[in-house]
Amino acid sequence: MALLGMAVSYVAFSVLHFFQLVLAVTVCGLYGVDLHRASSAGKRHDGKWVYAEVVGGLSAVTAILYFIPFILRYAVVWVWNVVLFALWIALFAVFGSMYIKENAEGDGAIQRMKNAVWVDLANALLWLIAAVASFAYWWRHRERHTRFTGRAKI
Repeated sequence: MALLGMAVSYVAFSVLHFFQLVLAVTVCGLYGVDLHRASSAGKRHDGKWVYAEVVGGLSAVTAILYFIPFILRYAVVWVWNVVLFALWIALFAVFGSMYIKENAEGDGAIQRMKNAVWVDLANALLWLIAAVASFAYWWRHRERHTRFTGRAKI
């Protein structure tokens, strides 16, 4: 089945990867504000915020690479998506424990971090969806051979 000359699965994956890219760049911006403030003040960077930037950067680069057609046919794709899902869940856990129960009391920086926690969770869910979908795609399109000789392709 084709939609404007492209497979529907490619279009669906491209839409998913577009949202992953947008949210990853959003997270880089949200956490980058604090890193920039620390750098301007001459303070050292906190490892938690650096971790957030690394995870956001890895996700953004991965989402851009996934726009290349036919890359989803490899088994490593769904495994890497599971790894990114785990990284996002860890990021959500670290910042969620710090900011979910925190009362912003009109402080814009704390409110921004509370919002960033939910963007982290949305990213984690998108990477989980991508992992499940890419595993299903790989399973359906993998190269299978006959049971007896192993030479014929099914």
